Amino acid sequence: MENELFVLVLALVTVPVLFWGFRVLPGRGWQMLATLPVRKGKEPCNEGTNLTWYGLLTANAYVAGLILLFVLLGSIAVPLSAMLMVAALLLGMCVPASRLIARLVEGKAHTFTIGGAVFVGILLAPAVILLVAGLTGISLPVLPLLAAISCAYALGEGLGRIACISFGCCYGKPLANCGPRMQRLFGRWSLIFQDETRKACYAHGLGGQPLIPIQMVTAILYVVVALIGVELFLNGYFIWSFLLTLLVTQLWRVVSEFLRADHRGNERLTVYQIMGLLAVPYALACAFLFPSAVDGTPVLMQGLYHLWQPVPIIFVQLVWVGIFYFTGRSTVTGAHIDFYLHRDRI
Repeated sequence: MENELFVLVLALVTVPVLFWGFRVLPGRGWQMLATLPVRKGKEPCNEGTNLTWYGLLTANAYVAGLILLFVLLGSIAVPLSAMLMVAALLLGMCVPASRLIARLVEGKAHTFTIGGAVFVGILLAPAVILLVAGLTGISLPVLPLLAAISCAYALGEGLGRIACISFGCCYGKPLANCGPRMQRLFGRWSLIFQDETRKACYAHGLGGQPLIPIQMVTAILYVVVALIGVELFLNGYFIWSFLLTLLVTQLWRVVSEFLRADHRGNERLTVYQIMGLLAVPYALACAFLFPSAVDGTPVLMQGLYHLWQPVPIIFVQLVWVGIFYFTGRSTVTGAHIDFYLHRDRI
């Protein structure tokens, strides 16, 4: 019963966040979180660096996934040192890859790709787990760890999709260019961006046009799949937890690319779709090659205890700061700041 209660609480925490994001973030004023003066500009203005809601929400999503990962790994008695090493190594490779792969595929130096970063993580996760096991001398069950990582990823990316709404990126095709069926399906839930600094507006001139709400669909699907995956994991069905979360997310990545309007390359199949397709046989091979047995069944309270200790709490905080610094400083927008006095208050 405690497993189902945990999943229910997780749903009650995450789902309202999604629907808040769907309702609020497309509106004006929800792209820039703050602006910091960085240097003197032309008088009387100062140049500023914009801190974005995208960075804040992305950092929150990373942390949510990381917390879930620690709880799930703790529930199967993975030692704290091992789970911290696995998390640190994967983050250390995937976060830089999100910008590097976007530069290679899209030819842009100031953007991110979650799809590329995830593909790197999928490929390297088994090797990382085996490396940590070898370095620490701890026997780590590879497939249960992969299942926990996959659940954490699905939750994190699901929550992270509202960050895309705030910046106007990862946007869908204009409904006006779609058939009647798509217009009926998404007409009521379409996304409309107005600010000229939103990517949908400056990259494709789609300001004011109803767009397929691909970010919303992806967010809901991924969070629901993550919740089901967590339920399967906590009941010991590691193979099904792993395959469900990974196959659904990667196959949806393939399908969703056909509904997107942002530049994804010039080929019929984008590089990200190919990555998603390659992840499917890779996941099936992992499920076949690695044993899924662990000693005993997952104990949720043990996982919560592992999380509620100083080291993982500090680690999570450091990750939040690092992700916000990496993704939250907008390099494609700028600001002029003018300071003045309220003469009537002096």
